Amino acid sequence: MPASPGLLNIAQEFVTRPAHEHPQKIAIVGTERKATYSEAEAQMDRVGQALRDYGCLPRDRVLIVLPDSLEFIAAFFGAAKIGALPVPVNSMARASDYRHYLSDSGARFAIVHSNSFDELKPALHGTAIDWTIVVGATTRAENLGQKSIVSWDDWLQKVRGDVPAHPTGADDPAFLLYTSGSGGAPRAAVHRHGSMLATSTAYAQGVLGLRPDDITFSVSKLFFAYGLGAGMYFPLAVGASTLLFPERPRADLIADAVRKHRPTVFFSVPTFYAALLREAETGAAMDFSSLRLAVSAGEALPGEVFVRFRDRFGVEILDGLGSTEMLHMYMSAKPGKTLPGSCGAPVPGYRVKIVDEEEREVPDGDIGNLWVSGPSRFIEYWKAPETTRSRLRGDWYLTGDKLMRDADGFYHYCGRADDMMKVSGMWVSPIEVENALLGHPAIAECAVVGQFDSVGLTRPVAYIVLRRGVQQPGGAMDSEISAWLRTRLVGYKCPEEFRFVPELPKTATGKIQRFRLRAQADQNSTSKV
Repeated sequence: MPASPGLLNIAQEFVTRPAHEHPQKIAIVGTERKATYSEAEAQMDRVGQALRDYGCLPRDRVLIVLPDSLEFIAAFFGAAKIGALPVPVNSMARASDYRHYLSDSGARFAIVHSNSFDELKPALHGTAIDWTIVVGATTRAENLGQKSIVSWDDWLQKVRGDVPAHPTGADDPAFLLYTSGSGGAPRAAVHRHGSMLATSTAYAQGVLGLRPDDITFSVSKLFFAYGLGAGMYFPLAVGASTLLFPERPRADLIADAVRKHRPTVFFSVPTFYAALLREAETGAAMDFSSLRLAVSAGEALPGEVFVRFRDRFGVEILDGLGSTEMLHMYMSAKPGKTLPGSCGAPVPGYRVKIVDEEEREVPDGDIGNLWVSGPSRFIEYWKAPETTRSRLRGDWYLTGDKLMRDADGFYHYCGRADDMMKVSGMWVSPIEVENALLGHPAIAECAVVGQFDSVGLTRPVAYIVLRRGVQQPGGAMDSEISAWLRTRLVGYKCPEEFRFVPELPKTATGKIQRFRLRAQADQNSTSKV
């Protein structure tokens, strides 16, 4: 619980409290090493004290460029404990990305893994960074190239003891999270200390029923909102364990980790569930019998993937809808109440409404714009007041998503507002067309975007990744897929062009970057119906 009435600090709530309640309980199960709650608290306190000793002040931003690890958790909560604002970002990004994160956040401190340091270092010049701490560096501080760059071990060498928590309240800024960049340059959402408590109470415990004997495993990394909850503060909130996997996720490696460590709650994204199914089709040994829950988010889970995963592994996937701005899930299927192709219903404590362009609520069955309100809503976009004003309306966040609620109260994701297409005067959801395409036995992945034809009308174009071993025999595959699809969708929804590609452009969270495909849609097609 908070240290005193009116105060709340996420470091105390999610690390100090559970460490005092069960110090020897295993907090981290990893491919590298385990750590108890007591060890996690001790490392967090050392990081907090070291930051303070090096001049870090409340509200200073601390950029965190680390793989999933004890060091990530210690850096995040160590910064938050002294009132600084941790800013976790993709540890597999490029120098141009780091330039954006550094210049936009104005961070004074960067804690970076040695594997990412070469990409980060060129971006440091001309920024507000005072100190860069390198985790995994094998050399002494004086050999790292600059006096303002220090190795993690040197930095923590003389630090001991507890560090007092800064007296933060539930509504005070706690951390910055960058959006995934699925629609352009990432923006940083500023979240409160109370946001993590809200999502862990309403969703992790209220919907998923997480418990102390669980082992969670998130394919999505900790530096994104989905993974931050699934792989870090959700299990910490209930005294459970988290399985951390610092490497790039690959279906065979993830399957091996599941078989070895036996997690009970698995979090992933639709594209990775599809990848696991493709891996299973090769005859690879896969054992998911330890799972009591599987969760999907990031994009709509195709009904085809839901059914195939359930039939193959005996686990129903709980599809959910969340966002960086709302920190985690505000809508979700519930155990025992799933519907293929649906993202369920609002999480308790959250309100949603679907409205038209005049901001009037639409009837069931109609597609509209989703607004959401709840206790984990972000404060603002960092240094972007105009964008903030455009996305907030009182207590409501305007998500930019298009949804439909059916007569039974199930919600269905139809795509981003800028992904929707008006064809022959009628709205077409790319998600609906993609779900239909995924039912074809030759198709592994697909994305549908709109393209202007020669007279300026919008027509759907499908980008398709074929399953392993399937050949593309000239135009025969186009005709086969087109004829097959027209038995399942009305004509105006069917793509008039198919483009076969080896892979789809995606963010690090697995979201398809449709804006990149739209930019390609006016190029010469590789095949036409």
